[in-house]
Amino acid sequence: MINTKKLKVGLIGVGHIGRFHVNHLSQHLHWDCIGIFDTNSEQSLAVANEFKVPLALDFQTLIDACDALFITCPTKFHFFYAEAAIKQGKHVFIEKPITLTIDEGEALLALADKFDVKIQVGHVERFNPALLALDGLDLDPRFIEAHRLVSFVPRGIDNPVVHENMIHDIDIILSLVKSPVKQIQANGLAVISALPDIANARLTFENGCVANVTASRISLNPMRKMRVFQREHYITIDFQKGSTEMYQLALKDQDVQADRIIPMEGSDKVILYNNQKLPKIDAMHAEQTAFALAIINDQTPLVSGRDGLEALRIAELINQQLLEQQ
Repeated sequence: MINTKKLKVGLIGVGHIGRFHVNHLSQHLHWDCIGIFDTNSEQSLAVANEFKVPLALDFQTLIDACDALFITCPTKFHFFYAEAAIKQGKHVFIEKPITLTIDEGEALLALADKFDVKIQVGHVERFNPALLALDGLDLDPRFIEAHRLVSFVPRGIDNPVVHENMIHDIDIILSLVKSPVKQIQANGLAVISALPDIANARLTFENGCVANVTASRISLNPMRKMRVFQREHYITIDFQKGSTEMYQLALKDQDVQADRIIPMEGSDKVILYNNQKLPKIDAMHAEQTAFALAIINDQTPLVSGRDGLEALRIAELINQQLLEQQ
């Protein structure tokens, strides 16, 4: 346990996502942002001035001074900075995907074990209140359908759509099903870039669950939805709107509470409908809080390095199938 009121944190990479992290860290109850660094000195100076945080002259000085490092630079640099920090005994938060390759991810996990530090991966949708509404439910998914459709932006076009977009849903599905993937069938198409811009994957798990996952970065109407089906339950999650609706079978004579009770003609059962009343939660603030508390309480982060590596492993298998089709 680190005995300090606030953890000293540094951040490397102040691009699109990094800037949002700096904003949150600069006013966070658990973090003291002692500096930021980016090889783009003009951009880093602008962000430092915007959020009134110190500007580090070099990354090594920043690592030496912090308790934990946020790595929000492009994926190809994740391993370099994370390795340097971990070898100095610093905890690391790494934006998704954890690393560029599986070998790099495995090497980081081995280093984290050796130097006894925490790794949390930035799968921010795990902290979306629409997903948190499932906490405490007895989940045993049999079929999951996910759609993550975003509008085209030039940023990220050099990254596969599977790693840039679909990996969020891969991570969530793995956390819900809790069973190894035994088969993958994937299809995709490059429409406006050199890499597939739309992809679909069918994941079959050892426990029999099947997940159908679609991601697109060329959609006119953005969508981030997931539907979860299991025996006598149907759950629909809208990550974009932050809403969760649940349908459940129950006996007519049960004393139950629901937003709406839908009768089933000729049956001794009814359908209970509930539209969950979700708290207003800032998902990025929540994930930063979770990382701080994991360090302070010496606990495994909610989205651990191992979780991030498994999501990357499945993403790589899907992407490999897509590349072989081109």
